[in-house]
Amino acid sequence: MTKIVSVAEMRDIEKAADAGGLSYDRMMENAGEQVARAIVDRVPDLEGKRVAILAGPGNNGGDGLVAGRHLAEAGAQVSVYLVQPREQDDPHLSALRETGMLIAEADQDQRSRVLNNMLRAADVVIDAVFGTGLRLPLRDSARSVLQSAGKAIERKETPPLIVAVDCPSGLDCDTGEVDGSALRCTLTVTMAAAKTGMFRFPGADRVGELVVGDIGLPKTLRELKAVDLELATVDAVRALLPARPKDSHKGTYGRAMVIGGSINLPGAAVLAGEAAYRSGAGLVTLAVPTSIQGLLAPQLPEATWVLLPNEMGSVTEAAVDVLVNEMGATQSLVIGPGMGREDPAQTFIGRLLGLEAGGHRSKIGFLPMEEGGKTSHVQLPPCVIDADGLFHLSAFDGWWRKLPEDTVLTPHPGEMARLTGESKDELQKDRMGSAQAWAKEWGAIVVLKGAFTVVAALDGRAAVLPFATSALATAGTGDVLAGLIGGFRAQGVPGYEAAVLGGFVHGRAGEVAAELLGSEASVVAGDVLSAIPDAIESIRSGSMD
Repeated sequence: MTKIVSVAEMRDIEKAADAGGLSYDRMMENAGEQVARAIVDRVPDLEGKRVAILAGPGNNGGDGLVAGRHLAEAGAQVSVYLVQPREQDDPHLSALRETGMLIAEADQDQRSRVLNNMLRAADVVIDAVFGTGLRLPLRDSARSVLQSAGKAIERKETPPLIVAVDCPSGLDCDTGEVDGSALRCTLTVTMAAAKTGMFRFPGADRVGELVVGDIGLPKTLRELKAVDLELATVDAVRALLPARPKDSHKGTYGRAMVIGGSINLPGAAVLAGEAAYRSGAGLVTLAVPTSIQGLLAPQLPEATWVLLPNEMGSVTEAAVDVLVNEMGATQSLVIGPGMGREDPAQTFIGRLLGLEAGGHRSKIGFLPMEEGGKTSHVQLPPCVIDADGLFHLSAFDGWWRKLPEDTVLTPHPGEMARLTGESKDELQKDRMGSAQAWAKEWGAIVVLKGAFTVVAALDGRAAVLPFATSALATAGTGDVLAGLIGGFRAQGVPGYEAAVLGGFVHGRAGEVAAELLGSEASVVAGDVLSAIPDAIESIRSGSMD
């Protein structure tokens, strides 16, 4: 996976690389080459195409000038607009002057006439004004140039490819704050590692497609290896997909059980169950209140069923006794989809997880204890707790101390706020840090859902999923995610990896569903389910474009 770093971490990484023999000049040359290569990949025939470079006074501007040299060599007609003056003996600027290309300076451009003409003709615009070290607010002169550039681009009938060097100018790469003048980029080519602010709104909305350019850092560089936060990539996720040998059978791929459903929310368990099947699980069992099983059975004929005692369509604690004999033949357990928030369900969760009496962790869950002739604790397989299961957890003090090892929790921000006692706004300000901190505190794997879902392990590792789509902002998609994770766990994928894999497939399925329907707004959870096979195949083949 690709690392995600803070600005300070990136500065330390570059400093260590320079001390190790990779000079800053060499890094700049490599960075400019990476930007040029990314543009060539998207505009294969550059001969005669017009490229306008907005260059700042620092290293970011230097990266842009190097890219301009490579693009000119590829046949593009390159022009440069210096937002602020650069040193006259700048070798990268001198190299471009020798080619005779147009190089204009903002402080000599009355009413931005040269800038407007340059951008009006441009097929590609390179934003190389400010890099990751920027701190807001912008200077008025820089803001004025970016505002003029944005207006000129808006007037074009055919929008250009807008490419940010390292980050869109005006974006704080730590906080995600952004100046209103920042260009809305088509593509950002960031160097060596992604930056945290690129996954925080509102700034994330200016990044566009994100490509991480290789500037030659040694893979063994200690400062880079020490970073725990990563961006999940298709190549890394592909390696997590379970193998499908030709001589396999349903037992090869495990049994996933979904405990959920209620009279008011019957379909959630089916969504989770079908998602577990679509992940590749060999057998899926739905454990639901007896009163709703007849309604659900036709919707998922491939499932097997465990019928649970209930009161008015809500599972009761007596269901624990029914489940005791099922656990030994179950490889993963999804708890909560559609369970409802009634008191009997809460009592059931408490008894199932041993939250009301003593108990201790084992590698597979809680050891059984006899109390008054009834089983109070059940040996549990790996667990995924979602939705109403999370709601009920929060009612018990110290609930995290009783979770089975490597439990996966899948809260959305509201559920996370309830579990932590923090405000949703505070959690959302630092989703990555919050997920990592609470995963360590709880000793569980946390999947903090939302745009750029964060998956955090109890050992400090964390991954950001590269999906931000409103296609998933609809009821039931969380049940699909829980089922996917449970399905991969049933197939033997470890907890953290199953959460990353399930989340990645889920995000990709949302994109596929929106593409098939032609609208993000029209996607419902069933569409995401239907798109899972295509999503998995696109990951397996690497054809996600």
